[in-house]
Amino acid sequence: MLKKIFALLLCVALTASLFACKPKEKPTDSPTPSAPAGEITAATIKIGVVLVGAEDDNGYNFNHMEGIKEMAAALGIKDEQIIVKRNIPESDECRTALVELAEAGANIIFADSFGHEDYVLEVAKDYPDIQFCHATGYQAAGSELKNVHNYFTKIFEARYLSGIVAGLKAKEIGNPKLGYVGAFPFAEVISGYTAFYLGAKSVYPEVIMDVMFTNSWSDPTLEAQTARALIERGAGVISQHSDTTAPATTAAELGAFQVGYNADMISAAPTASLVSARVKWGVYYTYAVKTLLDGGTLSTDWCQGFTDGAVYLSPLNDAIAAAGTKEAVEAAEERLRGGLHVFSGDIVVQAFKDEGKSELLTDGAYYDESAEQSAPSFDIDMPGITKIQ
Repeated sequence: MLKKIFALLLCVALTASLFACKPKEKPTDSPTPSAPAGEITAATIKIGVVLVGAEDDNGYNFNHMEGIKEMAAALGIKDEQIIVKRNIPESDECRTALVELAEAGANIIFADSFGHEDYVLEVAKDYPDIQFCHATGYQAAGSELKNVHNYFTKIFEARYLSGIVAGLKAKEIGNPKLGYVGAFPFAEVISGYTAFYLGAKSVYPEVIMDVMFTNSWSDPTLEAQTARALIERGAGVISQHSDTTAPATTAAELGAFQVGYNADMISAAPTASLVSARVKWGVYYTYAVKTLLDGGTLSTDWCQGFTDGAVYLSPLNDAIAAAGTKEAVEAAEERLRGGLHVFSGDIVVQAFKDEGKSELLTDGAYYDESAEQSAPSFDIDMPGITKIQ
């Protein structure tokens, strides 16, 4: 009897052991990963954006967000995958915004203002698996951080073209004095207004120009006050490196003309705004995100220009533009396609000589802006340009 009981128990134990060792089958309703662990796809990527202002400026930040939208449409990325931090000043608030985006799971973060760069570098050290891309900066190459990148465009080429529009209008109204609302006395701004001036001078050699700084990237009140001061000093046509439409509306109010930046400003000032120099930021944003999705490596310094479709002019305001403007701009565009260097010519060569910096000229004849880094570096004073303090 005991033998029978022992045999029965042994059979039960063997049966239990058999079932215990059998691999469990995967439930038929369990989800299948859409991509291998750690791989980023268009369906899973999260994108962070830090703006110094907001899209309603109809200027710089508007233009960046247009580029983000273009990228999302091109790559099939949904709105909920993009986290935007707006009105982030160049202060500790930027660090906080960047950390919040990183902790929210962003795979790539873009920051759009010059003064954001130190915070980008600081936060990037703590999140080496996240790509940080900073517009207008210059420190990525020297930082030794593999996940930090700078990007900008050759906007000076579009500035040059817009200067032609301004110069022909100034010639038509018989007033050679231009005005320029600048944000800060940085190379980015100096490069831009010098290119604008050189474009105007190419069609109206008599032009001179006053420049005044607001010491703010985006302040409509200061921009309006500065535009008014320039016009009251005699400028018949003004331009700007500032973020809002305030210079355009001020020019309209005072019977002057204006060349804009970042957005088509004709709707804001149809009787004053001639054209705008614009950046097509979608070229970079699409490149950067697609490179990440493809598993590639982003450029440490990225810079493209007119021939790449990264900068351009908004539609010309034919109702107020001087006769022959369209043809003059088209001819200059052909010269750019043919290799025209904006910072060239006798006036540029002499200015570099006067500053004792002739060695910076390539072949002694032109300055190759953005050749070494994406951010502008041109900061030579040209004769005929007066900086008003």
